[in-house]
Amino acid sequence: MRVTEIFFSIQGESTLAGRPCVFVRFTGCDLRCGYCDTEYAFYGGTQMTRAAIVEEVSKYPGARFVCLTGGEPTLQKELPQLAQDLLDRGYQVSLETHGQRPLGEVPRGVRKVVDLKTPGSKEPHTDFTQLQQLLPGDEIKVVVTSHDDFRWAVSQLDRLGLWGQVPVLFSPAFGEVAPQDLAQWVLQSGKPARLQLQLHKLIWGEKRGV
Repeated sequence: MRVTEIFFSIQGESTLAGRPCVFVRFTGCDLRCGYCDTEYAFYGGTQMTRAAIVEEVSKYPGARFVCLTGGEPTLQKELPQLAQDLLDRGYQVSLETHGQRPLGEVPRGVRKVVDLKTPGSKEPHTDFTQLQQLLPGDEIKVVVTSHDDFRWAVSQLDRLGLWGQVPVLFSPAFGEVAPQDLAQWVLQSGKPARLQLQLHKLIWGEKRGV
């Protein structure tokens, strides 16, 4: 498995925001979203075995929560096995994915945080299969670059009947949408949506390893 970095920090996103977390960031992504803040994970990285990754995670004895992220972690062939290794050792595991690759082999105990990519991302969803297969405990994340993006996402979620099935979290594209504007759109929508800000950036700014 090719890994860009493993580090211990505060989870800045999802319904678990604020939790101490070990992040395993994998190398490589098959999308090129315009607002991506982890382009450094597209290339390079270090080849590691599953056992080596678990050993590195275990160096943070106070952490019982692991986030598998990227890049795009589902490009790693052994991702399902690694996730199961971590679950078997008592870790809570989440997976952050762009939602445009199959997720059927991901173990049932993993919390899948799946993107709904809007037109403003430059890599919009056209196949919504993975979103329609989400289970209780999973989540949808939507990064919006404009009010048009927000309206598009709401209409897709309406069409798919996903409101109330899993939490839906809207985030402003960093530097493109003011949080105050997105908050107003959420309030006006009347939908059971949540506003999500990137907590780690509010604490440490936009840099890697946090």
